Amino acid sequence: MSFPSDIEIAQSAEMEPIVKIAAKLGIEEDELELYGKYKAKVSPALWERVKEGPDGKLILVTAITPTPAGEGKTTTSVGLAQALAQRGKKTCVALREPSLGPVFGIKGGAAGGGYSQVVPMEDINVHFTGDFHAITSAHNLLAAMLDNSIQQGNPLRVDPRRIALKRVLDMNDRALRHVVVGLGGTADGVPREDGFDITVASEVMAILCLSDGIDDLKRRLSEIIVAYSTDGSPVRARDLEAHGAMAMLLKDAIKPNLVQTLEHVPAFVHGGPFANIAHGCNSVTATKYGLKLADYLITEAGFAADLGAEKFLDIKCRQAGLTPSAVVIVATVRALKMHGGLPKEKLGDVDTEALRRGIPNLEKHVLNMLSFGIPAVVAINVFPTDTEEEIGLIREVCAPLGVPVVKSDIWAQGGRGGLEMADAVTEACGKPNGFKFLYEPDMSPEEKIAAIATKIYGAADVAYTDRAKKDLRRIRELGMGDLLVCMAKTQASLSDDPEKKGRPEGFTLTVREVRLSAGAGFLIPMTGTIMTMPGLPKRPAACSIDVDSSGRVTGLF
Repeated sequence: MSFPSDIEIAQSAEMEPIVKIAAKLGIEEDELELYGKYKAKVSPALWERVKEGPDGKLILVTAITPTPAGEGKTTTSVGLAQALAQRGKKTCVALREPSLGPVFGIKGGAAGGGYSQVVPMEDINVHFTGDFHAITSAHNLLAAMLDNSIQQGNPLRVDPRRIALKRVLDMNDRALRHVVVGLGGTADGVPREDGFDITVASEVMAILCLSDGIDDLKRRLSEIIVAYSTDGSPVRARDLEAHGAMAMLLKDAIKPNLVQTLEHVPAFVHGGPFANIAHGCNSVTATKYGLKLADYLITEAGFAADLGAEKFLDIKCRQAGLTPSAVVIVATVRALKMHGGLPKEKLGDVDTEALRRGIPNLEKHVLNMLSFGIPAVVAINVFPTDTEEEIGLIREVCAPLGVPVVKSDIWAQGGRGGLEMADAVTEACGKPNGFKFLYEPDMSPEEKIAAIATKIYGAADVAYTDRAKKDLRRIRELGMGDLLVCMAKTQASLSDDPEKKGRPEGFTLTVREVRLSAGAGFLIPMTGTIMTMPGLPKRPAACSIDVDSSGRVTGLF
């Protein structure tokens, strides 16, 4: 049986006017800033009206360690929201905005899949309401003002060898990872080495998603460390008097975007920080709006539970004062068999031994989530090749943990395929909740890193390069040793080695450097090789994307 593509499904959908979608959450028309008929930003006036009201239930969707076989975390988030709505619950979903880099690179679109998507899919994947362009502009304004200050006599005594800020572009372009700027003569700036990150890796992106309003945004922007002076003192955005203009560029971008799912469930799609170089969650503002406006808010965190969920819980929930009611861990039989060593071309074969070898990866993620004191549900995103024997094996492993395992067919059936999951999540939300953080802010950076590495990843020890030790000494000298920790690690393994599948144990996690995101409020221990400006694959997804004379888009996922 063949199914239409995601974009064909999205294009055939009959969307409701966004004003009608907003009304489901009690949002009035004059509290919307319309971007056409089907998209809108919500006005800050809405927050003033609802901020004193009670919060709904916050449900986090996370997943096992990702594989090329796919897990379907965003699709599950959308499908769960649709299923809860079918059960008569006042529901909303909050997701990140897609980056153009993955859209045109290897992944394609990122608005869910099948009959569990947010729409208008083409708009959400490409440009949307211009938030990413605003973030790019604000970031690059800061970079331009830094270079201009150096050119104009360098009053801040910036050491050109110790500049911490790269420029950004929301596109995969490996040729810009390392560049030289300022060539051409004295009128064209001071020559120095520079580079580009992708916009979603920008600290400005992380700041926008953690800020709870314009005042907080300006405060955080002012704290960005752009460089160090010749005497080693940090040079911040406020020293360049850049943070006010940056906030002005972001004044609309900080407002959450409201769209809808294929089944007309309200959806906030806002912000998109990387999940390995940053915290990988949608904006605090969108999450808070959703909690005030709905009885159930579904959200997701980037990559697997060891990266996205840990950061969601230890960084976003701590900074925003959030308490999750339940967590859903998404897995597929195919991905677990890949963790068990089965090659991709054989994942459709029944192989319970490979599945048994791969299930420990799921088991570790479940144990990690339970260690935060949150009720959990395992959702198996089913494929036609899955057998009851294989599903039963997963249930057998999870049963002693007290975690229900439910089948989810939301790609093919939309909300109807997620009713069992919705019921399990509703029940989980009623269970005792002992939510707690993994570490405390007054712990040393090494203690925080060790807690994450040993308790969440399963490492036996942590090693530091000389550079990392020097970075930590400098961070202490700056009085920032109490910042939270945002680990940068491969998403392809629980360890820092992407080749180690399943549930590796007894390894040593090596921290090679520690970066500082003072505005976002966290340290970034760098492990392994983390690419902050991805490259394009041999045949980029862009090769399949086209538009006809009527404006109809094809090939976008």
